Amino acid sequence: MPEEVGDDEAMMRRAVTLASRVRTSTSPNPWVGCVLRSPDDTVHEGATAPPGGPHAEVAALAAAGAGARGATVWTTLEPCSHHGRTGPCADALLAAGVARVVVALVDPDDQVAGRGIERLRAGGIEVELGVGADAVADQLAPYLVHRRTGRPLVVVKLAASLDGRTAAPDGSSQWITGPEARTDAHRLRAESDAVLVGAGTVRADDPSLTVRHVEGPDPLRVVLGRAPAGARVHPALELEGDLGEVLEVLGGKGVLQLLVEGGPGVAGAFHRGGLVDRYVVYLAPKLFGGEDAAGLFAGRGAGTMADVWSGEITAVTRLGPDLRVDLRPVGADEPPAARAARSTGGEP
Repeated sequence: MPEEVGDDEAMMRRAVTLASRVRTSTSPNPWVGCVLRSPDDTVHEGATAPPGGPHAEVAALAAAGAGARGATVWTTLEPCSHHGRTGPCADALLAAGVARVVVALVDPDDQVAGRGIERLRAGGIEVELGVGADAVADQLAPYLVHRRTGRPLVVVKLAASLDGRTAAPDGSSQWITGPEARTDAHRLRAESDAVLVGAGTVRADDPSLTVRHVEGPDPLRVVLGRAPAGARVHPALELEGDLGEVLEVLGGKGVLQLLVEGGPGVAGAFHRGGLVDRYVVYLAPKLFGGEDAAGLFAGRGAGTMADVWSGEITAVTRLGPDLRVDLRPVGADEPPAARAARSTGGEP
């Protein structure tokens, strides 16, 4: 007998939680969670292993063993249907004899794109699609953007005082935010496949761009321009030219999420180009109290109120004395070119 809708939603929420636990270890593969419930109501769980290891569905099947026959499976992404580093998950589900599979999202990868679901249905498995789709689409946004556009999802990270200033007139900027916000920023860095700064920021601040304060892998370090030979950012990928082409290069290297950390010239160029998918702004309860301190962006801004950028705040989080504000552009699901057409003009 099919489970109630509320039951499906609860199990999918659990699968989303499982996926969140492997967020920093699966890229460039998607981070997927899976829950399997045997006919005797025993629950087994799985999540995607690092590249080369089992996918979430196979992990849950292994945990269930013979209990998989006749089971219901909840998985955050369509089971794969092709041979890669591992065998097809759809075939594994069929071989195990599961009765029903609940899927949040179709996998947009060209090698899957509905074929996994078709294979399950052709094999006699009942498939329910769309449960928890919004939550999973948000969780897997970097993977989905990369598979649909060939480019990484671009996150611009900013830290400022409440009056929108990022550095004092003498150039000093450490530390605007407190330790809780800085730890959260390192978590964001650990979730990103690459972190990008301009060569000017490297010369001024000599950042290492490594992950500290939290567990997680160091991202690929990318510099727009040329970094000094002795800079701590090395080894780094140094790129120049059109930002869209830079994103194409990074997407080709398997970068699903790019974190842009600055400086204000680089952040402004990405912003005006309509290339930003997410903004993360850390706001500190501090006031510089004048117009001579540096702002969030350098370069020309909107010349009239009609041209002012407008976005959607998706979350506000308290981090010690500071606030984290997450926002995204209106029409964030549009292609970058369409967003660029609606963004403010001007040279970087």
